[in-house]
Amino acid sequence: MPMRHQPDRTPDRVKDRPTWIVSRVFARSSALLAAAFEAHADGLRSYHYRLLAALEQWGAASQADLSRGTGIDRSDVTGGLTEMEGRGLVERRPDPEHKRRNIVTITEAGRQALLRLDDIVDGVQAELLAPLSPAQRKQFIELGRLVADWRA
Repeated sequence: MPMRHQPDRTPDRVKDRPTWIVSRVFARSSALLAAAFEAHADGLRSYHYRLLAALEQWGAASQADLSRGTGIDRSDVTGGLTEMEGRGLVERRPDPEHKRRNIVTITEAGRQALLRLDDIVDGVQAELLAPLSPAQRKQFIELGRLVADWRA
């Protein structure tokens, strides 16, 4: 049964461990993002946002390329694209060079949805980083990227 964490009840030997802190930041950011999408995104989720952002930035792509580029499992990409295609946010067409592969493009409706989702995500970022000054926010992002991308 899930338990709501009480910060004042974290054992001393745990509370300053980076892995604990990162897990708490992840839990908070995930909860904020899920709540914001639930309340304001008309049924779209963060994986839809990633797919739309990838298509807008990189252009038309195969479903496999979208999976690799976004880190979303192929079957989840397929399901997400099916949902978005039904809403007119993306189009899938057979690749003329590889008939078994689909090429996905973002539509104008998809670009408009992406802008609305940007506003939702921006609000979550502001709420998550509210305790930090602008300089600390920048440093947090830089340090987080460094740790996340480190290859020993």
